[in-house]
Amino acid sequence: MKFTLEEWSEEYIPSVAKYADNEKIAGRLRDSFPYPYTQKDAEWFVKDCMEKEGKTQFSRAIVIDGEAVGCISLLFGDDVYSRSAELGYWLGEPFWRKGIMTEAVQKMVEEAFRRYKLVRISSEPFSTNLASRGVLEKAGFTLEGIKRKSIFKNGCIQDSYLYAVIHV
Repeated sequence: MKFTLEEWSEEYIPSVAKYADNEKIAGRLRDSFPYPYTQKDAEWFVKDCMEKEGKTQFSRAIVIDGEAVGCISLLFGDDVYSRSAELGYWLGEPFWRKGIMTEAVQKMVEEAFRRYKLVRISSEPFSTNLASRGVLEKAGFTLEGIKRKSIFKNGCIQDSYLYAVIHV
């Protein structure tokens, strides 16, 4: 399925509110991603992405037919982690299992290594998020380890998996 990675703009607020309001998505992400996901949440998120772009993060809307159907972001490390970034992403459920996120991760990583002085990009999906783990593996990330009992989400303690890709 054809998509583009676009800089955030306020025009994407309605579609973010539409696709992000999904308990299945929120259940696979940190608690800072709310459910229910409201118009106000979308307004805050899009404006925050715009404000922090190129400073503390590199973030793109995943756009299909003019709608932001997901997000992919790199949060830059600081201090001794200044050459590292953490990758995070979500995609609206109607677009799952179409290869979109694997391709988006590959494009984002390539662009980030070209644009910034990064050496390492990591991601840490929950152990139960098999789809996200598969995306990272298909995109060339290596499993570095399992952080046992590191996540508390929805009343359950679970492991997280640490993946990374290195560029030297």
